[in-house]
Order: sequence, then structure tokens, then C-alpha cells
Amino acid sequence: MPDLKMIETALDSLLAQEAMELVDLRWLQEGSRWILRVYADKHGGIGLDDCEYLSGRIGAFIDETDAIRESYILEVSSPGIDRVLKKEKDFARFEGHRVRMRLKLPVDGQRNFQGQIRGVVDGRVVVDAGNERTFQVRPDEIEEARLIADVRP
Repeated sequence: MPDLKMIETALDSLLAQEAMELVDLRWLQEGSRWILRVYADKHGGIGLDDCEYLSGRIGAFIDETDAIRESYILEVSSPGIDRVLKKEKDFARFEGHRVRMRLKLPVDGQRNFQGQIRGVVDGRVVVDAGNERTFQVRPDEIEEARLIADVRP
């Protein structure tokens, strides 16, 4: 298995040079194929041309460093409207937005929550889950968090 932490750190730096950010990185097996899925974004959104350009840069980096030794497919994509939130800065950026999250361990017997992000306080994400229920969790306690797309007719 490739060293995903090393790859993530290197891609953070590589994308920062392009005024972009690494949103998420996934190493998946689909059937007999391995896939490195990279989600990137930039101010104003990322387009197809950006994804194509980044695919070339990222592929060249992986080849030059021999970071992945097995055969794999590289996919570079926009995070989409239901983007993943992982880092403290992600939650701060999307304060006021609705989020769906699954925690690694239950809080009050519950792992799945939906609510509105109220901000980040002392390294903890504050979420208003309604019915006068507010909870605070560290980003490393969250298994997955995604924005809830606000689709209006």
C-alpha cells in the first residue's frame, strides 16, 4: 500500500503552488483495479481543464518519486456540491452551511447527525443539530462529514 500521508503532504504543497487545495485523497480498490482519487478545488471552483492539468502534474510527481509501485488509475475531480469536510479550516470556511456527519464513536448513543455548522471553537467543530441540541467534536473524531447540498427550485 502506498504511503498516503506522504502523498497527501506532497499534493497539498503541489496544489498550493497552483493556488488550489487538496480536498480529499482516496486509495480504493474497485474490482481488480486500484484507483487514486484526488479531489481538488480552488477559489471560484475547479473545471475540467484544471482537472486535466492536475492529472498530468500529479501523475508526473507519482512517477518521479515512485510513490505508488502497483498499477493504478489516477482520477482528479471536483469535490462536488456535497463535498467532504475533513480539516478544521474546512468547517470554519463553511460555517452556516448544513452538514451530514458520521462520528467514529457515538455521542449520546448516536453516530449520525445533521445540522448547521456554527463554527470552530478551541479546535472543536460546533454543530447545531436542532431541537436545542448542539454538539462539539474534534475533526479527528469524525469518520465522514459532507455538506448537504442546498437545492432550491
